[in-house]
Amino acid sequence: MLVTRRNFLGMTAGLSAGTLLPLSLASRKAFAQSLPLLDPMSQPKFVNPLPNPLAPNYIFQPSGIDPLSGLPLFDVRAEQITHDAGLIDPASGRRLQSTVWGYGTPSQPAVYPGYSFNLRSGRAVKARYANKLNGITYPADVPVDQTLDWADPMNAGNPANVPYTGPVPLVTHQHGGDTESLSDGLPDAWATPDNAITGRLFNPLYAYDNRQEATQLWYHDHTVGATRVNVYMGLAGNYFIRDANEDALNLPGFPYEVPLLIQDRQFLANGELFYAAQDPANPLAPNPTHLPEMFGDVVLVNGVAWPVLEVEPRKYRFRVLNGSDSRVYDMRISNGMPFTQIGSDLGMLNSPVQLGMLSVAPGERADVIVDFSRMSGQTIVITNSANAPYPSGDPVDRKTAGQIMAFRVSLPLSAIPDRPIPANLRPLLGPVPVLGAPLRTRKILLFEGTDTRNRLQTMIGIVDSSRPTLNGTLVFHDPITENPGLGDTEVWEFYNTTADAHPIHMHLVDFRIMNRQKFSGSIAPKTNSDGSQGGTLDEASIRLLGRPRIPQPEESGKKDTAKMFPGEVTRVIAKFNRPGEYVVHCHILSHEDHEMMRPFYVGPIPAGR
Repeated sequence: MLVTRRNFLGMTAGLSAGTLLPLSLASRKAFAQSLPLLDPMSQPKFVNPLPNPLAPNYIFQPSGIDPLSGLPLFDVRAEQITHDAGLIDPASGRRLQSTVWGYGTPSQPAVYPGYSFNLRSGRAVKARYANKLNGITYPADVPVDQTLDWADPMNAGNPANVPYTGPVPLVTHQHGGDTESLSDGLPDAWATPDNAITGRLFNPLYAYDNRQEATQLWYHDHTVGATRVNVYMGLAGNYFIRDANEDALNLPGFPYEVPLLIQDRQFLANGELFYAAQDPANPLAPNPTHLPEMFGDVVLVNGVAWPVLEVEPRKYRFRVLNGSDSRVYDMRISNGMPFTQIGSDLGMLNSPVQLGMLSVAPGERADVIVDFSRMSGQTIVITNSANAPYPSGDPVDRKTAGQIMAFRVSLPLSAIPDRPIPANLRPLLGPVPVLGAPLRTRKILLFEGTDTRNRLQTMIGIVDSSRPTLNGTLVFHDPITENPGLGDTEVWEFYNTTADAHPIHMHLVDFRIMNRQKFSGSIAPKTNSDGSQGGTLDEASIRLLGRPRIPQPEESGKKDTAKMFPGEVTRVIAKFNRPGEYVVHCHILSHEDHEMMRPFYVGPIPAGR
């Protein structure tokens, strides 16, 4: 049997199915807040212009040269700023301002989203991230839940029903980077302002050698137990790597290349951010409390609500990034025209793929071309039809989160050539490399249980009957169970026993999706080391159903994040090419913060770890 949100609790804790109702999307809408919520239907759509994060004034500039390495040094600062997301007070028409956190440098005022890195492959740089949230704590309406396993800078000991008023811990992760462990931005590498208090893996200076092919990475906060709120406050931005292969393709460049960082949010009536954190229907839930997911009713693209982009009748290249907490976007173009996908998370596909629908889960990227050459005078909307949770949750509200942005084909065609899309997208690189024979196969368990406060808790674990004391669900700080050798190639099989899809992200590696396959199996309860209720999947009971399905053509490239669908095993293959500690986790940030994350270690594990 497979776990659902209803049958797991009834099976393991003697609870009725109705116990889960407080965790439904409907009840989440009723959580308390300090002011009324802003009505999304009162806000203008397709009026505010879309900023382009590749504009010259939106690119990070080096602050100087690192004296030890002689490499360009980026001094990046996280600061609190006031941001205009294009919202208005419906009564007065006055523009509303939002308090957010952004990234800047000593010479570039902080912005949300953060400035874009735009660098060449193989040209190494150094980055020094500074937490400049001095004297600032979490807003009352975007609170941290101290009952989670989190950074806890004040060593408060996980108190319940106590607002956190201490300093904000931050750490910046380079998502998708083939990067040394010390520079990855791991969850335990956080620091408070001026590095006054630091986590066990803190490193003040990061080394990015950028030895990857042209691709779209991104950078965002990754603090243990607080990633969801730190990213919600605005700590995310683009990181582009360029190479000769990309140059040879003659693809549309700025201003015809436009990154689209898509995030959903909720706002209070005064324009400030709101992140639901109360559950009065659960008597065991603290206040504030972690909730299973966050689905906003206002869609921001590059920090602006439902923007519009004025375009010429020509091809444009869009670098799509889902930076949302929990929401998947199944995107279509309102007039039925296709997307042409040319790249995925970590580089170019072998050849273009035409798509009527583009599906992007949290953490995933898609490199697409849209051809407006026959659309002069038209206004075209990108819509979203994905249920929440995905894929079988509540239907999206088509008037709010069902719309993303618009294109207005109103600009005159310039003299810059509008070239065809090449049939071979890797002329200098060759086809996407096929990884060698794996040394081993690991079975990874995706599971939903409950924590000690009767809250839904998503977890990662192992399916390995040879390790009975560790078999089943595990929490983040349990002993490491995945220990590939340096240079090893492995297959990881993710068995999703939950009711929802999980976008699983593996740090360090670029993996290939091998296939997906339905399965059945027997589960049993397990009490985890932190007292939460998880489970095991009996390895001997697993039955594979039907034939494996190869990945969709748009998934055939290099990936670091992939959807793991309910009731299926998803098999990926990866080569572990750097030593040290990394993590694997669900990129639904609310899941990641509540134990759906595990460390792995490449090479010999140090004593004491």
